[in-house]
Amino acid sequence: MADLKGRTVFITGSGGLLGSNYVRRMLASGARVVASDLPGGRAEELKERHGKNGDFRFYELDVTDEAAIEGMFHHVMRDGWEPNVVLNNAAVTGELLMGRGQDFPDLANTRTEDFEKVIRTNLTGAFMVARQMDRDIVGRYPATLINVASMYALRGPHHAIYDGMPFRNFSAYGISKAGIHGLTVWLASYWADRKATVNTISPGAVFNGHSEEFQRRVSDLVMAGRMARPDEIADVVLFLASEAAGYMTGQFVNVDGGYSAW
Repeated sequence: MADLKGRTVFITGSGGLLGSNYVRRMLASGARVVASDLPGGRAEELKERHGKNGDFRFYELDVTDEAAIEGMFHHVMRDGWEPNVVLNNAAVTGELLMGRGQDFPDLANTRTEDFEKVIRTNLTGAFMVARQMDRDIVGRYPATLINVASMYALRGPHHAIYDGMPFRNFSAYGISKAGIHGLTVWLASYWADRKATVNTISPGAVFNGHSEEFQRRVSDLVMAGRMARPDEIADVVLFLASEAAGYMTGQFVNVDGGYSAW
């Protein structure tokens, strides 16, 4: 188990399947956790679950809002905490769009404004959070940034596994996640002399109530023969957030059951 005592972790997109799991696991590992997400049911569930824990705080944050991000770390630090680990986790995913009842158009019918909205959340938002780290955190004390990519960041999706499913892989998702690792390697070099590390974690397919047929299709593409459990992704995030990963920077860490190794 990673020991995160003495670490204060700021997480974007904390209310989703993986985000809420990161919050729970980091608190259990001794970290102070500053969670953030859009207002709504996911945020309320987080506050209800952890609000009485003195090591937990929650702030509403839209990562597409530049002014909100510019004020976020100042707000947190005025409240007495100084984040030294940041997890760029907020993203628009296919399952999120499905939950909103949105359609999945093919490429020819993808509207530019919808593409740009995804890029704004998944990539530009991560950039703006990193830029604010540069202004407020990096160089003041050792800092760590973990950027969350995807199994589709550096590999094309198998579109056939989505046939007949209520959600699909869409172009802006993989494109934005490829950009995430570009951000990582650029920052790792830029921050190296200020004792900050930056790494990318690339989760594979994580089980979230998927149908047996979808699980079978995905499992056929994965060496492990199954989808991941959320805790299996969190285990690696906790390591990257800990002092044990202090000599790692600029890395792309696959946690995909062997999907990328075929």
